[in-house]
Amino acid sequence: MKKLFLIIALSAFAFNALADTRSEFLADPRISANNYHAYPDQDLPVLTPAPEGYIPFFIDHYGRHGSRWLIADDSYTYPVEEFEKAERNGKLTPRGQEVLEVLKQLRDASDKRLGELSDIGAEQHQGIARRMYQNFPEVFRGNAHVDAKSTVVIRCILSMLNETDMLKSLNPNLYITADASEHDMYYMNFTDSIVKPLRRLGTPLLREFAKKYVKPEQFLSTIISDPQFAADSIEGQQLMAEMFDIAGNMQSHHQFEHVNLYDLYTPEDIYDMWRFNNARWYILSSETPITMGRVDYAQANLLSNFIDAADAAIASGTNSATLRFGHESVLLPLVCLMGLNGMDYKTTDLEAVADNWQCYKVFPMAGNVQWVFYSKPGTDDVLVKFLLNEHEATLGNNVATDCFPYYHWTDVRSYLKRKLADIPKLTLADVPEVKTEE
Repeated sequence: MKKLFLIIALSAFAFNALADTRSEFLADPRISANNYHAYPDQDLPVLTPAPEGYIPFFIDHYGRHGSRWLIADDSYTYPVEEFEKAERNGKLTPRGQEVLEVLKQLRDASDKRLGELSDIGAEQHQGIARRMYQNFPEVFRGNAHVDAKSTVVIRCILSMLNETDMLKSLNPNLYITADASEHDMYYMNFTDSIVKPLRRLGTPLLREFAKKYVKPEQFLSTIISDPQFAADSIEGQQLMAEMFDIAGNMQSHHQFEHVNLYDLYTPEDIYDMWRFNNARWYILSSETPITMGRVDYAQANLLSNFIDAADAAIASGTNSATLRFGHESVLLPLVCLMGLNGMDYKTTDLEAVADNWQCYKVFPMAGNVQWVFYSKPGTDDVLVKFLLNEHEATLGNNVATDCFPYYHWTDVRSYLKRKLADIPKLTLADVPEVKTEE
């Protein structure tokens, strides 16, 4: 009998396209932190039961490391130096003086911890593992094999160990293998030589976007009492951006999670800073024609590895899980390449991006994609469900299904294989040179 397909319209999912991000940021400005946003593990939805007779047997996964300290050498020292410059000249406002004291505490606490996993980051992965086990106990039944791999960065390794240790505590019989090796970086954290020059194609657009939306005057007035001093002595855009990252990353640490620095920004500033950062990530990760539709294909090796792992698990007939731990710079383009939740949105108009493509919904700290596979005794049909940060996700119009949020693996596999076959064949010679600003 001919299979009846139900096309799931992307517009039906209010959590993705055309979301009222302004209202969300007013309710909780921490969301605007994008990749610094702490994993949103509160009020997770109840998952849709599988069709009758189908049982989960395999999870294919890529997860970002948990909350961390900032990475750059001057992330914590530069703002202190700028605030102290104003202090020495008697130009700090009372609020600026309060912020300076917080910045000093943060700088001291971060000593020799740049980029490291935070206390909250460890807890995030413990919680994800616990819920994964509770949601899909059949996958982790008996002596199931959990194959875990991490990039060679310590925060990712520790994220992996926090998840595997939690799983082992829930079922001591699990057979867990864990590794972090350059051997696997060709798919775990691949560096595609053509991506960097392609991303530069978006630099002129982003430069103009920043001029329009990163306006530091009001921000500076909250911390510096003399507008002329601020204009002459402070690089306003840079300090505003650095402080926005610090404000967002406060939620990564129990010691600082209740410190609010968002009062330095108006609601409009918060939205505009997010809009600029969101556009920047769109250039860095999406399938936009601005970068010749090629940037997200940097994760083609990873997507192929997902497919191969799924094929192997199906062929084995045993329950298991493949867990991978890495970075937002991998997770986001992977989701774009898959076309999950409309993240394959394509435009050359950066003004349109905010309403149609929101990266904070993909790669918060500990963000993750889970492909959960189901089989049914007596049939060869295999179903797969996609979870993005533990929310059921859609492939939209890319793949039809008669049992959403479940898809028939044969249909998904065919779509993904076609996607990989369509990778734009570009060389460095095909990438136009970008004129630098005079």
